[in-house]
Parts: sequence; structure tokens; C-alpha cells
Amino acid sequence: HAPIIPRGAFPAEKALSSLGASLTIGIMVTLMEQEQVIVETNSGEETQRLGAQLGALLTGDAIITLTGDLGAGKTTFTQGLGAGLGVTGAITSPTFVLINRYRCADGRALQHADCYRLANAPLEMWDAGLADLFMGDDVVVVEWADRIPGLLPPDYLDIVFEHGDGDQRRIALTAHGARYVHLLRQLRLNYAVSD
Repeated sequence: HAPIIPRGAFPAEKALSSLGASLTIGIMVTLMEQEQVIVETNSGEETQRLGAQLGALLTGDAIITLTGDLGAGKTTFTQGLGAGLGVTGAITSPTFVLINRYRCADGRALQHADCYRLANAPLEMWDAGLADLFMGDDVVVVEWADRIPGLLPPDYLDIVFEHGDGDQRRIALTAHGARYVHLLRQLRLNYAVSD
């Protein structure tokens, strides 16, 4: 479970506390609606399996952001996520086309975006319509999402990939917002995922 954070623990909270207690309380509520699960995988297949497990739990729209170095497993994870959603075609990195669209078994779309090669990622992804995708009914996955922080809505699932030895990966899934906290709790209950 997410740790209880004492009041005044963050410099921003201290600076904002002079603006009124309601603002400070709002910040604390946002912090309490976060949860994190850490998973270590030992192969690309395990990373895909984690994605498939998460994809099978997704109902309705979802926004998932992926960050990590080149080759850390972002596209591999998305391939598994697509399998869990019932996508039958090959899922490839949209690095040069910005956004790939795949049909899920239930009729939703998996929108797979990539911000890696963009010089001005927020502006270029805005022009490409990414903000509109966030308001739709699809599952939206954004690789290199750390390049577009101003475009992200307040509620989303953030996944950070780190290289380990060989094919090992450390994958940190952080829920932002109540529905994604619930999703991570489902993942933890239904599958062997540790804190």
C-alpha cells in the first residue's frame, strides 16, 4: 500500500500552505490516490506476459505512459498488453509514424504513440491529436511520455522500465488516480506481483 506521507513533507506543500489549507488538503488527496507495484522480469517473454495480464484487466478507456531507456522493454510490454486486449496483428514501435492504431477484440482501439524522435514533443503530439485520444474510449499507450508532461491528464498509469543484468528488467507501475489504484490492486490480487 502507498505510504502515509506526513503533512509538510514536500517543499511544494510548504510553499503552498500559505495559500490556504484547502489547497494543501487537495495536494494530500492527490498523493493518497497513488499506488506503486514493482515487478522484476527475467526475459522479454515475462515482460510481455506482464503486459498481457494488465491488458486482460483493462475495461473501458485507459491511459498508460511508458518511460525507460532504449531497449528497456516498452514496445515488448505493449505487445503483451495488446495480446491481453485481443489484438491479433503484430504490434511495432510507432517511432517514425508517431501513432499506430490496433483493433482490440471488444471493438476498442489500442492507440500506441511514441514521442522519442520529436524535437518539440508537446507541440508535435498536440498537433498529432494525442490530447484528443486521451478523451476517447480507447486504450492509449505513450512511449517516452516523460517528454510530454504538460499533455497528460491527472489520472493515468505510469510505467517505468529499467535495465537489469542481461534480459532482466525492473518495472515500476505507478497509479495516478483512484481507477488506476484499483487496477493495480486487481493486478496484485490476480497475479503473483510483489511490492
